[in-house]
Amino acid sequence: MGSVFYCRCRTFSSSAAVLKRIPNDLKGRGKSSQEWLIRQMNDPYVKKAKLENYRARSAYKLLEIAGRVELMRPGGVVVECGAAPGAWSQVALRAVNADGRDADRPVGTVVGVDLLTVQPLPPAIHLQGDFTAAETQRRLLALLPAPPTLVLSDMAPRASGVRQLDHDRILALGYAVAQFALRQLAPNGALLVKLWAGGGERRLTDSLAPFFARVRTLKPAASRTDSAEVYVVAVGFVGATRRKGEGRGTGRKEGAAGETGV
Repeated sequence: MGSVFYCRCRTFSSSAAVLKRIPNDLKGRGKSSQEWLIRQMNDPYVKKAKLENYRARSAYKLLEIAGRVELMRPGGVVVECGAAPGAWSQVALRAVNADGRDADRPVGTVVGVDLLTVQPLPPAIHLQGDFTAAETQRRLLALLPAPPTLVLSDMAPRASGVRQLDHDRILALGYAVAQFALRQLAPNGALLVKLWAGGGERRLTDSLAPFFARVRTLKPAASRTDSAEVYVVAVGFVGATRRKGEGRGTGRKEGAAGETGV
C-alpha cells in the first residue's frame, strides 16, 4: 500500500493522544478513495484478518454471529450466496469439518456462488453466476450431497447512493435467498441474510417467523459503526409446508416459491 506517516489525533472519548496511520500515497485519489484507504489501514479487523489468514474482515462477522446463534456443526451442508472473496467460506469449512481434519466427526460440504470469480478454496466449491437465476440455482443444487443445513447470504447490490433504492434492491436479494431457503433447507436448518437497515427488514423477519423456531436481527461488532448493514438470522426450520405451531397434516399445500408466505 506504500509507505505511511503518523498523525497525532485525539479521540472523542478520551483526551489521550493516539497514533493514526495515514498513507502518504493519496495524491490523485478521490476523497472517498482516500477515506477508504485510511479506514482500511487503521481497521483492527483488517489487521486481524491478515494475521489469521482470512481473506476479508467479514469473516469476523460470521464468527461472531455463529458464536451467538448455533448455525453450523460438523457434517453440515452450507450454501453461500455472494461468496467472494471467500472469507465466509473459510469460516464455514472449518465449522462443518469440510476438510475432514477432525477424523472423529462427520465431514460437511460448502458450496458458494458469486457474480465474481472466487479464488480456489478447496474443498469448497464455488460457482460463478447470478444466484437469482434459476439455472444457477439448478447448478448449485446439483453439487449438494443433501439438503442444505444452512443458507448464507452476504450479497449486496452495487450502491447507487440513493438510500431507499439501495435498501429496496438488497431487500429483493434477501427475499430471493429466503425463498430458496424455504424450498431447499433441511429440517431444523438455518438462514442468515445481510440487509441494509431501512424499514423493510422487519417485513422479512415477520414473513420468516412462521417457518422457523426463532428469527432475529443482529449487528455484529465487526460491522463498522457507520454501516447500515444488519443480519437476519432464522434458526430451527420447521418446513415451508407446515407453519410453526401447526400440527402434522394441518399445513398448507406447497406451491410456487411466492406462495410460501415470503
